Amino acid sequence: MNLPFYQPAANEIELFEHAHRNRLPVLLKGPTGVGKTRFVSYMAARLGLPLYTVACHDDLTAADLVGRHLITDGATVWSDGPLTRAVREGGICYLDEVVEARKDTTVVIHPLADHRRVLPIDRTGEILQAPDSFMLVVSYNPGYQNFLKGMKPSTRQRFVAIRFDFPDASREAQILVGETGCDLLLAKRLVDLGQRLRALKDVDLEEAASTRLLVYAAILIREGVDPLDACRAALVETLTDDREVAAALEEVVLAVFGR
Repeated sequence: MNLPFYQPAANEIELFEHAHRNRLPVLLKGPTGVGKTRFVSYMAARLGLPLYTVACHDDLTAADLVGRHLITDGATVWSDGPLTRAVREGGICYLDEVVEARKDTTVVIHPLADHRRVLPIDRTGEILQAPDSFMLVVSYNPGYQNFLKGMKPSTRQRFVAIRFDFPDASREAQILVGETGCDLLLAKRLVDLGQRLRALKDVDLEEAASTRLLVYAAILIREGVDPLDACRAALVETLTDDREVAAALEEVVLAVFGR
């Protein structure tokens, strides 16, 4: 079996495996683009489990997770949602950016995230008992969330939490090489650029330059795109719409890749 590429940061693999063996739900927290989703994909493949990923948003309803009745060929039939399918199959349900979902929606996961490990389906009257292999995983970015979108203590205290952050320079370069096949010298220059962008103090950015964006830049450069154009497309224009801020970011790009 081919596992997705993943470069460990610390003991997150072992922690996840211990949590799975002991039927504990896991919360992944950290900035956008540092590998949370890739980590879950890697662990699902490593454990040989089906993975159902849900990108949470303001309009996500409990029915989107659990399921709903649909009319098919004139008959009303029940259709499981991704959470229900994961429970039935004993897989992993991953709720990405869970705090983006409405509070009345996330309440549905509470019985699965404590000692009960059950999923009540009100519309069918079923109460599904999660098998031992089922695992609930959620993620969020605490640095990006405002007060109104923080995770409720009654929810977060049901989880074992693993923190993710930007990799150190050596590991981030290894990620770029392993993910894109670029040469190590290019990887090191992109990592240097990423660290310089993250260190900017007088530039207003909602998100820092992520490892994911560095990967995108490496892919474009590998395919023959001029490094300045690649960094402009993958980093500068992705990080901001403000022309003055973009100009400041381009100055950093020029300092690393300038002709």
